Amino acid sequence: MVDVTPQQIAEFWVDEVGPEGWYKASDALDAQIRERFGSAWQAAHAGDLHDWCCDAEGSFGFLILTDQFPRNMFRDDPRAFDTDVLARTACKMAIDRRWDMAVPEPQRQFFYLPLMHSENLIDQDRCVRLMVDRMPGTGAENLRHARAHREIIREYGRFPYRNKALGRMTLPREKEFLETGGYGRILQALSAAEAD
Repeated sequence: MVDVTPQQIAEFWVDEVGPEGWYKASDALDAQIRERFGSAWQAAHAGDLHDWCCDAEGSFGFLILTDQFPRNMFRDDPRAFDTDVLARTACKMAIDRRWDMAVPEPQRQFFYLPLMHSENLIDQDRCVRLMVDRMPGTGAENLRHARAHREIIREYGRFPYRNKALGRMTLPREKEFLETGGYGRILQALSAAEAD
């Protein structure tokens, strides 16, 4: 039995953690997420929480639980990506129903991040379009990150920085990418291009 609700997940992520903490690595936050939401993530992983995905609020909580929380709970561990397929399926359904538009910016971005985390170029293209079309107020920074992720998938077909956690062999081109600034270098190049 799951002892948390999608609403409690949303309140924690939006009100307690907030935008300033969403993308900062913090051992304390990671431990708090594991303690408070680890059992709910296990239930989602087992396929027990699909009934959450019946409206905007439930889908938002499900996406935080399956896409964001495992990246905190399992840093540098393959389990960080174990529920990505569930998150992508849920986000596509929610987007098709326009439930994302019922959630204000900036938290609306979490409906699109499962696509940004995908190692599939079609998903990447869709994420960029959604950032342009559906994040008009706060989308500039998110759009830059979406374009950076897409550029990596275009170039390498996968995210080389996941290779170690997933037990994948790193190819010579990927090794060079990682050793010459990796994601940060691509983000910097996009920022410079935007400034021109």
